[in-house]
Amino acid sequence: MTRRVLTVDDSKTMRNMVCFTLRNAGYAVEEAEDGAVAMRALQSNAYDLVITDLNMPTMDGLALVRAMRASPRNRATPVLILTTEADAEKKAAGRAAGATGWLVKPFNPQRLIEITAKVCA
Repeated sequence: MTRRVLTVDDSKTMRNMVCFTLRNAGYAVEEAEDGAVAMRALQSNAYDLVITDLNMPTMDGLALVRAMRASPRNRATPVLILTTEADAEKKAAGRAAGATGWLVKPFNPQRLIEITAKVCA
């Protein structure tokens, strides 16, 4: 069974890099440019993993994680935050919101594949 991943980032370049990496590893990947677009996708589709940026317009990554955790449909969906932010306070806010894990950009493609496989297992 092919695992489905939703990547959420306001940077088209970053979405392209995540999509390329994960598609080459056999994942079905869909894209959203912010948390609001992601929530619409999550209302009609099931995903095995959501990978989101932290800083985005309209709805940021933390608001997306909180909205997912408040939704019975998406409460248990794993969420990785992929961001340039690395400080402990931001990571703690991510954990408090319900994020499953944290990756810092620029990401190592092999590490992204390994973590995705682990989270989707």
